Amino acid sequence: MDIYLGERLFSKRSKNGLQIYVMPKKDYNKIFAMYSTHYGSIDSEFIVPDTGEHLKVPEGIAHFLEHKMFEMEYGNVFDKFAELGASSNAFTNYTNTTYLFSATSYFHENLQLLLEYVETPYFTEPSVEKEKGIIAQELRMYEDEPQWQVLFNLLKCLYYKHPVRIDIGGTVESIQKIDVDTLYKCYNTFYHPSNMIFFVIGCIEPEQVFELVEKNEATKGLVPQDDIKRIYPEEPSTVYKTTHTAHLDVNEPLFLMGFKDADVGYDGSLLLKKEVTTGILLEIMLGRSSELYERLYEQGLIDDRFSFGYEGQKDYGFCTIGGETADPEKLHKELTESISNTIKKGINAKDLERVKKKFMGEFIQGFNSLEFIATSFVSYHHKNINIFDYMKILQGITMEDIIKRLNSFFDSSKHATSIVMPK
Repeated sequence: MDIYLGERLFSKRSKNGLQIYVMPKKDYNKIFAMYSTHYGSIDSEFIVPDTGEHLKVPEGIAHFLEHKMFEMEYGNVFDKFAELGASSNAFTNYTNTTYLFSATSYFHENLQLLLEYVETPYFTEPSVEKEKGIIAQELRMYEDEPQWQVLFNLLKCLYYKHPVRIDIGGTVESIQKIDVDTLYKCYNTFYHPSNMIFFVIGCIEPEQVFELVEKNEATKGLVPQDDIKRIYPEEPSTVYKTTHTAHLDVNEPLFLMGFKDADVGYDGSLLLKKEVTTGILLEIMLGRSSELYERLYEQGLIDDRFSFGYEGQKDYGFCTIGGETADPEKLHKELTESISNTIKKGINAKDLERVKKKFMGEFIQGFNSLEFIATSFVSYHHKNINIFDYMKILQGITMEDIIKRLNSFFDSSKHATSIVMPK
């Protein structure tokens, strides 16, 4: 047992390599559980650990698998969870696929169901062909979705080859190449317990969870698997192109600016420090308390939907800045000039301390939500980060760290823009 922020965290590794975590929260009347694999949309080329086979699979297969996992021989798993009074869901992002539920009763039955369906692949040729049609329709729908298009057009500007530039669902063409055999190969590689994490939080005893999971895992007859070698194309540090403009059915132009991170190749606490440092910088320069935000708002160049963020993983990183605007060109000019001026003038020490306190408060407040704790824990775990290192890392960030990151990341030659204009 470990104790962080007054919370007790219990962990155990199953004999087949599955890492199990339980955080009891007796003051809550529900549980929230996640079963997650370190497998996302960018993992389309890899070496199978047991056989050494080199596979390059169709883009979008991780998302396709997520859809298919809810189908069992007896029907749809969503219906089973509903019968048990639970709310269930799943999601695929660039690096992870996660299955989850929340419930206020039938805890053990719901946990057993989560284990059962994630560990029971059921793929048939007719159901796979049917799913291709469903996902193709979903992808075509996103082609007309302005927020989705402005983001992925930006990523296609920032990246030459890295699969982060491809829609998480793949393309209409790529999913047509998916077959039953490939689905099973990807499942057996990435859904091995050694590549997964089982996290439960709420009103439950840790030993009950460990006993249930280990009893279930013992029936599978699996042994720990070696690390999966993931292969990504060599990506230049420069941007592929500087801008992209699309025309869609919008009332007002959408603008998104991004910077490509050239400082990649590591995970763990160093990645966490880089992520937090970048977040602090963005908040100081662009947050609602900043002079820039106030000026842009008064000029009518931004509104309450203006946002920014940083996505950092071991093999890539980028930030996004933007929203709806009456004048994309002027907003771009204001943002680039302000960032350039900040690099010249530096950061105010009071702003650094103010934002650090803000981040601390938001992190501590997040621990009132079971969903926040579970989602954050699992997401960081896949990056080889302990979420409870966050406060220590945040408190230790110095002005020197901030200035170094400011000068290296916000390089004008590594930025691009994506704009969606009204038709």
